[in-house]
Amino acid sequence: MKGIAVRAGLVVVAAAIGALAASVGAHAVPVGAAAGLVCAALVLLVERVVARTPIERLAWGALGTVTGLFAGLAVAFAVLGTMPALGAGVLGLGTLLGAWLGGVVGARRAADMTGLNAMLFPRATPDRPVKLVDTSSLVDGRIADLAATGFIDGPLVIPEFVLRELQQIADATDPRKRTRGKRGFEVVQRLQRVPGLAVDVDGADVPDVKEVDEKLLALARVRGAKVITTDYNLNKRAEVVGVMVLNINDLATALKPAVVAGEPMRVHVLREGKESGQGVAYLDDGTMVVVDQGKRWIGQTVDVAVTSVLQTSAGRIIFTRLRDEELPRA
Repeated sequence: MKGIAVRAGLVVVAAAIGALAASVGAHAVPVGAAAGLVCAALVLLVERVVARTPIERLAWGALGTVTGLFAGLAVAFAVLGTMPALGAGVLGLGTLLGAWLGGVVGARRAADMTGLNAMLFPRATPDRPVKLVDTSSLVDGRIADLAATGFIDGPLVIPEFVLRELQQIADATDPRKRTRGKRGFEVVQRLQRVPGLAVDVDGADVPDVKEVDEKLLALARVRGAKVITTDYNLNKRAEVVGVMVLNINDLATALKPAVVAGEPMRVHVLREGKESGQGVAYLDDGTMVVVDQGKRWIGQTVDVAVTSVLQTSAGRIIFTRLRDEELPRA
């Protein structure tokens, strides 16, 4: 509320100053007030852009603007020296174009100065490491429930290129993909509403890298951040390049009750397995149970005994056999 009041005050003051600065006349005061409002709107727009722009982009953009300004002046003076008939207007045009071009190039290429940025603009090391959130964890949705419990303490950073990929999913022609994309945006909003959780949408990019996963890993290496994901392939790729990953699937697997060989359980066989004669069932938490020679009991509940358990980042699979080949109980 305080920020809104300050901005509203700026608009009123700018309009008043514009009206007072205008010449006295029937139409001059409204024109001056309108000019003041336009100036205030431009100031607020610049403030909004600056607040969301990383400091390194601002610095390199300012340096590029100054360099371009002098370069534009030099070119303009050279042109005037050979064609004086063009007049002094070429100075203004050269200065404007040079400053604009230099500022744009400096701001857009700032991310390429990775080493210089680290030296010139060192970021304070947070007490808690930054966690970059990838697209798969947003689409999955469990990260919001986990954050609400307090087990994720942030700060969470969602890069804008992740949101752009989420937007592409939400705009897909496949209805299932659209639903996943919309759920991802809903999860972002839920994260932003979690009390005490710092969630930042970051505009930092890695322009030389096209793949979103590679962008994420490159950004994590620069910032010394961890990556939250449910993507198995991204998990393996991160291990190769030395980026620490918090895989939600690994956490879910770790929290499931331990199952040991020989332990009895009762399952409902739903479908045929990949191997000959196998049946497949599922526990309440979604864990797949493969029943050896269980194909003939599809649609029925049977007693089985655990033979082995396979745990991966993609989930857990329990392999079982029918207990003494008994018929399923009613």
